[in-house]
Amino acid sequence: MTDTATHRYQRLNAANVVETTRTLQRRIAARFPDRGLRQVADQLISVAEQVAGSATTARLRLRRIRVGSRLLSLVVVLVTVAALGLTLRDAVSNGPERSFEWLPLIESMVNDIVFAAIAVYFLYALPNRIERSYLLGQLHRLRSLAHIVDMHQLTKDPERLRPDFRSTPQTIDIELSTAQSMENYLDYCSEMLSLLGKIAALCAEESQDSVILDTVSTIEALTTGMSNKIWQKISLLPGR
Repeated sequence: MTDTATHRYQRLNAANVVETTRTLQRRIAARFPDRGLRQVADQLISVAEQVAGSATTARLRLRRIRVGSRLLSLVVVLVTVAALGLTLRDAVSNGPERSFEWLPLIESMVNDIVFAAIAVYFLYALPNRIERSYLLGQLHRLRSLAHIVDMHQLTKDPERLRPDFRSTPQTIDIELSTAQSMENYLDYCSEMLSLLGKIAALCAEESQDSVILDTVSTIEALTTGMSNKIWQKISLLPGR
């Protein structure tokens, strides 16, 4: 097996994830053209395309920001070293004669070093902070979409299809009269949740940030838990 083939099975392919999402949307549109689930699938495609399309752009932008921050850090270090060198030279040439008179000068130099170190630390961490902020925004959108999918399946109760089921004035009409139609609906919800987990994983494909990775794991656990609830409903459908 070639290195290229091996690499294919070690990373998620963004184009394949987007195409799978489009295929699911077409399947939902064919079976439930007038249901709100189709609109949720449209939103899922939009998010998938945005995440896939922004991956390359985000990497280039992050690379530019990282190069800029490193150059600014270097400038801060060089300016600080030059300023300290000039200060020491002047102090040695024309400085105070008594030892205690050197204390204000030493204190000033220490303050300059501390402030320079803080500036370098801020500039060094700036690219990661920008990347984290952007990815957390994407992941928050995915988490919200997962809850929307869960809301769509919430009222799809298998007990409605039992012969002895009795409705009340508060019973919601779910417009799914057969076990097959409800199974299809719930199955689509489960597939959408699975794809949401894959899109979340795409967000962290190039990231080593622990906060991002933990957030992705949280979303994957959330979608898996929701999907398990759906499959419990499917297992209770008549004829299963």
